[in-house]
Amino acid sequence: MSKKRILAYVIVTAILAALVYVQFRTWKDFDWLTFWDQSKQISPRHILQAIALIYVSYFLRALRWKIFLQPVRKEVSTLELIPPTLVGFTGLALLGRPGELIRPYLIARRANLTFSSQMAAWAIERIFDVGGFTVLMVLAIFLPTELRFLPNPEIYPRLRVGGFLLVALVAGLALGAFLVAQFGEALAAWIEVRFSHLAANFGHRVAQRLREFHGGLDTIHSPLSFLQLSGVSILMWWLIALAYREVTHAYGPALEHMTVSKVLLLMGSSMLGSLIQLPGVGGGSQLATISALQHIFHASHELAASCGILLWLTTFVAVVPAGLLLAHRERLSLRKLSEESEQEEARAELSPSPPLV
Repeated sequence: MSKKRILAYVIVTAILAALVYVQFRTWKDFDWLTFWDQSKQISPRHILQAIALIYVSYFLRALRWKIFLQPVRKEVSTLELIPPTLVGFTGLALLGRPGELIRPYLIARRANLTFSSQMAAWAIERIFDVGGFTVLMVLAIFLPTELRFLPNPEIYPRLRVGGFLLVALVAGLALGAFLVAQFGEALAAWIEVRFSHLAANFGHRVAQRLREFHGGLDTIHSPLSFLQLSGVSILMWWLIALAYREVTHAYGPALEHMTVSKVLLLMGSSMLGSLIQLPGVGGGSQLATISALQHIFHASHELAASCGILLWLTTFVAVVPAGLLLAHRERLSLRKLSEESEQEEARAELSPSPPLV
């Protein structure tokens, strides 16, 4: 493990420890007996339905990547992309951010493409993820949904501001993608020359990322493919929202008021919290979800803690058994894959150009 990664883990651990300390200091009356009682009363049927929806969302992720590969590898099927998708997300769940590159690395190997080309597709995928979630969140905020009648009346005006910010973010990403598509190579060359004097080849590395992103935009090869990618992304996040709803409904009357529009707030909280995660343990996403349940929906401390942890296990960790089984069948080591993908990333940064095939 590199010194940089060790330092990152130390910083994240310290931040999470501080957050946990602050959180539980406010829970002086936390009742562990109530926590366990509520956890024991969870409906298994709702949890199984939630897990099934999450696995369907992984299928949609594989389908979306199939659309990315259409211009260069039409013969690769969606079913062929499911194993690297499940193994990749298992690596992310168990190893944290270092496991995030496993999926594009495995897909590059399976499709006989360069790693840099699949990193470019991965970058474009992030934009469609943000866009798909934003569409659902903005509809929930600005249409006449239950969000207008939250227990705390001060929250909805803030949500409207957040909705406008999300729209601005997606518009900015779209504008940036358009500019890179039009002037990407010229901009990369300018950055490479302008910052060439900085240490560690900073200018070259930034320019290389820009070239990768420019090449990744070629995966959107027609208006039809853009519509397909957008539709799959929105459907995928809708299914994830349904999975969140199933988990909350597993607690019966206490959380049966949670609708899709409401759980979108929990999803947004979880995404923000996931920026601070420890490998295999999470931390940030659970704390953020627990806080949202408590302060937005007025759930008790015990119920919020139980539901926040279960949401994380169901929507993020449930992939691990299938991913480990597939990795064992194909004789893959997650740690070795993580190291190899990082080495490929380092080689791509030093290469003169990011070939797409």
